[in-house]
Amino acid sequence: MNIDNLSKIDLNLLVTLQILLEEESATRAANRLHLSPSALSKSLNRLRETLGDPLFVRTAHGLKPTAHALQLKLQLPAILQGLYQVTLPPTFIAQTSRRQFSFAMLESAYETLLPSYIGPLLKQAPLITLDTYGWTEKSMSALLQGQIDFGITARDLHPASDLRLNNLPEGIIQTTLFTDQQICLVRENHPILNTEKAGDWNIESYLQMSHVQVRCEGNDWWALDYHLAESGQHRRISSTLPDFYGAASVCAHSDLIFTLPSSFVPHAKKLYPLVQLPLPITFSPLAYVLLWHKRNDDEPGHKWIRETICTSIAQAMK
Repeated sequence: MNIDNLSKIDLNLLVTLQILLEEESATRAANRLHLSPSALSKSLNRLRETLGDPLFVRTAHGLKPTAHALQLKLQLPAILQGLYQVTLPPTFIAQTSRRQFSFAMLESAYETLLPSYIGPLLKQAPLITLDTYGWTEKSMSALLQGQIDFGITARDLHPASDLRLNNLPEGIIQTTLFTDQQICLVRENHPILNTEKAGDWNIESYLQMSHVQVRCEGNDWWALDYHLAESGQHRRISSTLPDFYGAASVCAHSDLIFTLPSSFVPHAKKLYPLVQLPLPITFSPLAYVLLWHKRNDDEPGHKWIRETICTSIAQAMK
């Protein structure tokens, strides 16, 4: 490495390049960087001159990265994360730290897990900032690229699921916070409750019903659907929604049945007159997990956050 050559590079340009690669739009990148369009254009020209490549080609749909820019897109997150960590103190003192940490969290975990750890975190580190976003199909990529620090989501323990626990991208580390089982909800006075009282609640009656489903990471199917498909069985999904509260509302105001993690059931029943039924088949549990990138594994602030979350949730789940 030639240090003298490196000293000639404005490292702020690397941040600009990362944002351009993420957005593939000069307008959106300028907004995120709080720059005028002309200032961003000047930075892009400096990047092109420094790196000896056009980096982007303008198209009707935005900026298309060149082959060299796509290669840089794979390398930049780790480089920028390394530079960021160089600026951090060698120790983390919770009581005085003003660090900012970001999370992407599955909606069903908000009510179940957030109350367990938010108090202990802020009590011990009152000056830190905790930013939480919803978990989406883009959150894993954001975790890989260093745009967020932690993910809290559910992963299936069923081997056929695309969201199974052992199907994580390279570099992502996980620890299981707790495991959960699937359960069913229907509205009060639903006709199926008479079937259940008569002892005829089984897989056949379950599959004859119409279902409401929550879309997870862009997928309409859950591990349960893959499991049923292995034996040629399918649920009739009449409505698919993006969130659990919406699905609970649909369930309460229709004859649709809602299959969901049992930990969310008490929160749904606080809002709506719902009755729970057991899932009438034996099925593998799912795991709620805390995710982070291995580059942060030994970083003191990240370690403290992880340990506090895990300890707080373990105590709450006793």
